[in-house]
Amino acid sequence: MKTPGTLYIVATPIGNLEDITFRAVRILKEVDLVAAEDTRHTRKLLTHFGISKQLTSYFDHNKQLKGDAILARLRDGASVALVSDAGTPCIADPGYQLVRDAIAQGIAVVPIPGASAAIAALSAAGLPTDSFTFIGFLPSRKGKRRQQLTTLRDEPRVLIFYEAPSRLMATLADMRDMWGERQLVVARELTKIYEEFARGNTSKVIALFADRQIKGEVVILVSPSEDSGRGGESGEALDDVLRRYLLADGLSVKDAVKRTCVEMGRPRSEVYAEALRISRESGR
Repeated sequence: MKTPGTLYIVATPIGNLEDITFRAVRILKEVDLVAAEDTRHTRKLLTHFGISKQLTSYFDHNKQLKGDAILARLRDGASVALVSDAGTPCIADPGYQLVRDAIAQGIAVVPIPGASAAIAALSAAGLPTDSFTFIGFLPSRKGKRRQQLTTLRDEPRVLIFYEAPSRLMATLADMRDMWGERQLVVARELTKIYEEFARGNTSKVIALFADRQIKGEVVILVSPSEDSGRGGESGEALDDVLRRYLLADGLSVKDAVKRTCVEMGRPRSEVYAEALRISRESGR
């Protein structure tokens, strides 16, 4: 029985070609096969470093078929490097499935660490770095995107998102609508010549990108709300604060919403929707 090969998870540059490590270059020279998100893109990278290597594609729409073929090569003793177009593979891309299946079959998986857009952006953002949550890409459809943003509203850690340049303004607008003003950072074109960090509250950052053609992949980093992790004056939840104003104090929906927004710092649209639900339940 042949000894299985090794699957290497190789980080590649996120912008500047010097982002790559000496070890990554060596591994790419030594492996039998490179599995790439886009073989044309990766061939340019390999050519730059004088590497001539067999390439195969591995991306979201062919991951099942190509995954089986790659695993067969690994079982047969070949060594394989998995790369993405930029940064560390398996972060917000389908590579984790290949890793999972390789581990299940007893194949060694070895990380070759290097650049990651999320970590690079966080390190220079000026936001707290002791605790953070990586979300990746939000849904492209507005309704589902807003729904997910609602679930993340009270997350007590810095939130990190990837976003396509064509959706940046819509996503920032949804964040302002669902969360109100937050301190955030938009990092664009990381490690490239036109690298940019835009910092400020949501409205300020939206204004900075207004009337501009946005290019390059984007990382959005959002600080926790100042009210994150606590409710009203006594730690009440939104539902409890509204019920206090609506039922105990007998205020109108309009006045209850206004007072709750001031007390909790929540967006009016969110508070109003919750007030209507409570009013329907109570028969008001």
